[in-house]
Amino acid sequence: MTRSDPIDHSYLETVRSQVPLYDQLQEAAVAAIPFEPGTVLELGTGTGETAARLLARFPSARITGLDSDPEMVFRARRQLSDVRLARIEDPLPDGPWDLVVSVLSIHRLTDDQKRTLFRRVRQHAEALVIGDFVALEGGGGGTEVPGKAYPDSAEELASWCDGEVAWSSDDLTVVVADYR
Repeated sequence: MTRSDPIDHSYLETVRSQVPLYDQLQEAAVAAIPFEPGTVLELGTGTGETAARLLARFPSARITGLDSDPEMVFRARRQLSDVRLARIEDPLPDGPWDLVVSVLSIHRLTDDQKRTLFRRVRQHAEALVIGDFVALEGGGGGTEVPGKAYPDSAEELASWCDGEVAWSSDDLTVVVADYR
């Protein structure tokens, strides 16, 4: 990560206006990491905000970021040295990984895609941390998510990845699975 490059603040302002608890979600996701990771795979890197927070807590971590949006990959490369253009649905890069982390990306996957991803992660990683939108009981409330979204309940998400809910507020949750 190049610490002198600023995070893309205009993009962050947009995200924060759409997700008022964005910073709390990011903080909770990094706080939920169950051990100091050496190698990290970030799914849905965006501009590198999660990676920046992770590196602030674990400066020796080596992060590989994936994102399917070429613009996001371009932006993230200002923050991370190893960012690849790839979809979450694609095969994971060669591991093994100490940690796989994803913030605000998993809700884009269908249930079958989520289960497939979590199975692949269990085979190649020691831990998984997800911070994302979830469906609220009764289906009410929640953040308007632009584009296609397939949120599940926090309990379903945790069950599918053999994890547990570490933090939850409104329609956001952090799930952690420790496979060690």
